[in-house]
Formats: sequence, structure tokens, C-alpha cells
Amino acid sequence: MRHALSLRVGPIGFRIGSEWSAPVAQLASLYAGYPAAEVAEATVRLAPPRPWRRMLRPTVALAGDHMLPDAAPLPLAHAVLAAEMAMNLQVALGHRRHLLLHASAVERDGRAIVMTGESGAGKSTLATLLGARGWRFMGDEFVLLDLATGWVHAFPRLVSLKNEAIAEVAAQVPGARFGPLLTGTPKGTIRHLVPDAAAVAAMDVPAMPALLLFPRYGAAAGVRGVGAGEAFVRLTQASTNYVALGEAGFDVLTRFARDVPRVAIDYPDTQAALAQVEALWRAL
Repeated sequence: MRHALSLRVGPIGFRIGSEWSAPVAQLASLYAGYPAAEVAEATVRLAPPRPWRRMLRPTVALAGDHMLPDAAPLPLAHAVLAAEMAMNLQVALGHRRHLLLHASAVERDGRAIVMTGESGAGKSTLATLLGARGWRFMGDEFVLLDLATGWVHAFPRLVSLKNEAIAEVAAQVPGARFGPLLTGTPKGTIRHLVPDAAAVAAMDVPAMPALLLFPRYGAAAGVRGVGAGEAFVRLTQASTNYVALGEAGFDVLTRFARDVPRVAIDYPDTQAALAQVEALWRAL
């Protein structure tokens, strides 16, 4: 690769290489407060799928140590999105030191709320807005559970905000730093938010899981408890490496689903959800 960037996010080191200078410059700016990786566990390559695609209508293929053969390339203007997707792919398919959950997490007083749900549930927006209200933002795309202790390790990557969430976060988080506005992506309009400096500075500090939350946006406000069995099944669906970890994954996920309080919330808007979260936290 002609251009490269080394960075560490939480316990995972990345080496990102590119045939173009612009994507690396954008990523270096967005990840400016992050340390370089001492060891690059995951490699991402931003390269054209065909040689002529470097200059003629340039497109970026999602590549690295692990690849999906049917993944469609993205326009060069979406290179930051391609890099983030490729980083997700390397972690999802290659990381084995923690149990991975597709979830977001925030922390207060050494205890963490883990939020998981289907796309559109609002977990990214909630984690971001809680992070602007005194909570420590620990991560958005993946939550990492320690296989021995079950504690949550931070992985504060860029937050991928989509569609209406972009304007809402911009209005509610003055001074937030964003990446370029990306329109016409496979998931609509996307803009990446840079986690605040406090989240990056504390990314090596784990937290004890205290609440497992299943949010659902777009319904009348409601709260219900979730049984350990239902939580376990939903968490296996949210994990990308549960099967690969074998007995170690089963043990940590069983303890997590059994020992951590579990609640599902429905909410019509983010203000209602934030109030629900704070009320649940006070009741723990």
C-alpha cells in the first residue's frame, strides 16, 4: 500500500493501507487522538478492485486479512465508510480474545450499560447522547466481553450515525466533531462522529456490566423485564464469534445473560429513552 495508518482502538491494533492518500488523511484526522498500534492485529486494505479503477471512476474494495467475496466496492468518496466497514469485518471474523457483541456501551462509576438490538433500534444514538450527558462512551459497533472476568472492554470507534440521527445528534451535542457527510450509501446518508477525548483517554479502562438493555425505537413508551433464556438467545444472535470461541464463549455469555439485570424498553423518541435509562439506572 502506498499510504498507511497505524492506530489502536481499545485492545485492538489496526494497520490501514490505501492506494490513495485522501482516505488515509481523512482517517488520520478523525482518529487524531488515538495511539499508534504497537502490534497490528488487523490489517485493512483500501484498494481498487481492478487496476484501472484507481483512476477511472475510482472505487474501493473491502479487503484485509479477511474478505467477503460478494462485498460490493464503494465509490472513493465513501472511502471512510469503506475503511470502517473493513475494520468491522476484520474484527468480526478474526478477533478471538474477547466475546464480541454487536452492541453499544456507556459507563458510569465503573459500571456499564450494554445496549443491543436490531439495526434502527437506536443504540448508537442513545450511546452518543448518554455520552454527552456525563456517561463515558465505551463503544458503538462492538462491545468486547472479557472471557475470564466478563467485564466490558471499551472499543470507542467512530460512531456511524444514519439519516435522521445525524441532525438530532448535531443539535443535541454542540461542538461534536464529524466526518464528511456521505450520501447515497447502501444504508442511506451516513456521517461519522468522533468520540470525545474522555472516551479515547479512558479506552483501556474496563467496566463491570451492570445493565443489559434491549432498546426499540418507534413504539409507545414501555419497559419489561427480559428472562435469562431470552437474553441468551438474543445475545448469541448478536455475537459474531460466539460459535468460534466454543466453551469459553458459552461460559462468558451464560454468566452475562444470567447475572446482569436485563430490560427491554420501547420508546417514541430519544428524550423518552434517555429518561427511561436514567430511571432504570437509579433503580439498580
